[in-house]
Amino acid sequence: MLGAIGLDEAQEAAYRALVSAGAPDVPALARRLAPGERDTGSVLRRLERQGLAARSPGRPGHWVAAPPGVGLGALLTQQRHDLERAELAAALLAQEYRAAAVEPAAHDLVEVVTGAAAVAQRFLQIQLGASEEVCALVTGTPVAVSGTDNHAEERAAERGVRYRVVIERSVLDRPEGVTELTAALARQEEVRVVDEVPTKPVVADGTLALVPLTGRSAEPAALVVHAVGLLELLSGLFESVWRQALPLRPGPHDVAGRYPDGPDAADLEILSLLLAGLTDASVAKQLDVGLRTVRRRVRRLMELAGVTTRMQLGWQAYERGWVTRDPQPGAYRGRPRHRPAPATDCGGGPAPAP
Repeated sequence: MLGAIGLDEAQEAAYRALVSAGAPDVPALARRLAPGERDTGSVLRRLERQGLAARSPGRPGHWVAAPPGVGLGALLTQQRHDLERAELAAALLAQEYRAAAVEPAAHDLVEVVTGAAAVAQRFLQIQLGASEEVCALVTGTPVAVSGTDNHAEERAAERGVRYRVVIERSVLDRPEGVTELTAALARQEEVRVVDEVPTKPVVADGTLALVPLTGRSAEPAALVVHAVGLLELLSGLFESVWRQALPLRPGPHDVAGRYPDGPDAADLEILSLLLAGLTDASVAKQLDVGLRTVRRRVRRLMELAGVTTRMQLGWQAYERGWVTRDPQPGAYRGRPRHRPAPATDCGGGPAPAP
């Protein structure tokens, strides 16, 4: 936890032990930490140089911890100062780069990255560098980084970066697909589903994109795109697929409150997942409810809609405004669009043409 301000695991453990133990001597502290006295003494001397520990003036051989507000506060202040200097250096370098690249060559606008490790690194960097939004089209065959390995996604979401993701249905067929989907929805990501995505670009803030390359080569490769024209093309492609995709969340969040005898929030959650193509069993697993509960609620929804088939339920869900492709007001920054007709039934199969 304190590694961010320069303490390794041994130093952090020793400092915590000093704080809780009061003024132990080296043997007593070594017994708390498990390493030998020599290693403990070395760690204490490093803490002393950092201003986090001191020898007890009244008890020779004993050590005391510096008050956390003083010792750790000083390190935090220094860390902030170093970060500010690094940010200034990055800004100056970016300014210098832009000045030197007023008319960049075409090959400077697209970077070719080869190798699984290099592609994974660029993929993580693009997300960590995003400040507003990451848009992605996802297939069921990851090139270098799987959903469970994408820790940058979690860190970016924690910083408030918005994620809009369209997955193809084959993602839900993978063993870990529903698990990854559940984690994404728990982070408040906006996820939609289509039968198939044309390619799988990742676009960050509309200023940088990563496009995996497919071919006969066994070595993964990708393009890192800086060119404005190509970025606009990739962003336009994403928005086109996004508009046609089915949401994995109910549309109007207040629909349950508008109709006393209508569907409740749990009904809408189940309905939206079924419309997106998940099976009854997958919905039950994701929502951590029983399969019978899912089927009972679907029967209730059919009764409320006055229909006898799941295909009819899918149509009525859109007609009644229970679910919608449209985002909440103000959530979409593009052009206004009309509500599309429904494109699937509630059976988890492929969507027929609208």
